[in-house]
Parts: sequence; C-alpha cells; structure tokens
Amino acid sequence: MKYALFPGCVLEGAAAEAYTSLKEVCARLAIDVEEIPNWTCCGASHAQGVNDLAALAVNARNISIAEHMDLPILTVCNTCTLQLRAAKYRLDHDAALKEKVNAILKEAGHPYAYQGTSEITHFLWVLDEHPEVLDGKITDALKGTQVACYYGCHILRPALIMNHESGDYPESFERLVRRLGAEPVWFDAGRKCCGFHAQFTAEHDVLTVTGQIAASADRAGANLIATPCPLCQMQLDMYGPEGREAVHSQTDMPVLHLQQLVGLALGMTRDEVGFNRHVSAREKLKIGG
Repeated sequence: MKYALFPGCVLEGAAAEAYTSLKEVCARLAIDVEEIPNWTCCGASHAQGVNDLAALAVNARNISIAEHMDLPILTVCNTCTLQLRAAKYRLDHDAALKEKVNAILKEAGHPYAYQGTSEITHFLWVLDEHPEVLDGKITDALKGTQVACYYGCHILRPALIMNHESGDYPESFERLVRRLGAEPVWFDAGRKCCGFHAQFTAEHDVLTVTGQIAASADRAGANLIATPCPLCQMQLDMYGPEGREAVHSQTDMPVLHLQQLVGLALGMTRDEVGFNRHVSAREKLKIGG
C-alpha cells in the first residue's frame, strides 16, 4: 500500500509533530508514503478568493506530480483534502477548464499535464477502508479512554466532493477509535466548524466556538479530543485558554492529532508522538510513557 504524501504547509511548520508522528505510524502499519516532490500550498480555502484560476492551477500541478509518480495522494489535513478534491472534481467535469489549466502549467514550464488519474484520500479514510493494517498491532494503551471524535467541517462537506460518508451522521472516526481499543463518546459539537480560517477576522466568535467545542466534549465525559485535521487541532489547542475564557469554562483537555492517537494505541510514548509540543493540558494525558 503506497501513497504520494501531500503534507501541506502546516505539517512543515506549526504542526511538525503531526508530520513526525504520521511518518512513524505509517512505518509501523506498513503504509508506504513518498512525499510529493516540490509540492506547493493548496491555497487553504483562501487563494481562490483572490484568483480562482491560479489556485486551481496550483492544485492541478500538485496532482499531476502524483500522477507522474503513478500513485494516489494521501493527505492528513481536511482543508488540503477539500482543496485537492475540489480541483480534481472541477477539472474532471469541465474539459475546457482542464485545457485552460494545462495551458497555464505548460506556459509556466511545468513538465506534466493534469490527467485526472490519481485519486485523493485522507489518512482517516485509509484506516477506515483498510482496518487490516491494524491487525495484531494494537496494545491496551487506550483501554478505558473516552475519546471525543472531532471531525471538523472540511472532511465532511460539501457532500458532492467529500463523499466518503454522510456529512450529517459520520461514523468512520468512531469505528477507528473502537479498533484502537478506546471508547468514542458522542458530543454535540463533533461536526461543528472550529473557525480556524476566521480567527483573525471574527476573533471573538471563533474563540467562543473554540471554547464551546471543548466544553461540549467535557460534558460528554471525554478524556481527550482527537481530530483528523491539523488546523482544527491547532485552533483547539493553541487557543484553548482564550476559548475557555470566552465561554467562562474551566475545561482543560488534551487535543490530539489523529495519527498521535493511533501512535499511542500502537504503544508509542507521548514524546514519540510529539505531545511535548502541545499547549493543551500536557499533565492531564496519562496515556503513553
């Protein structure tokens, strides 16, 4: 099982722990990942507002490199997944647009045309579709742990593009948590937007949402929040103190990347999954050595 890895900007910097834990977890699960060479930012749901065609061409370029590698693309960021899949959908359904974008790539000196042959998937979806990679590898490290599965919004919507499962009633994360030996807990904010992309334009509203998500997980009895999106993790982790203040809550809860949760279930330590880089309640996480 091999994929062309599109790490995205945040894994290269602010969420480096998500990158290192992903690589180690993939190695332990025999999932072969090869990083797309010379990849560029997906645009993170903002670039198309400035120049839609340029943003489309950038993502077509990323996909075309994976096509040249003859591999499907693996992402670990909800927003990257959405941007790449949206670009693929548009190009695969509009021959004139595909021709225009390929002309842009050629003029820019890019050696590969976009063809539409590489599929784009997310790490959560891979684990959901291939549970056998976990067989015989799960320890009892997460036994008794109550996990609030925070999907975020971009991995679920719009349904036409992000069509792995129902956006209203997703179950993939909960299925995975059970396979990891933990217990998923339902909480009413599990599919609510974290507000990451509006942090600087609607700060008070976003911090309120951040606090509400953590408080909702706490009311449900969760020991931690886990999310398949590094942007969601950063929002809930970095702005946790401000979120608590915004909603007058005392909730202080660890917020993990999906691959960190998987790593802990595989027997990795907190340091091995990079939890030392987190802001949220380090001392409260009792899992891992």
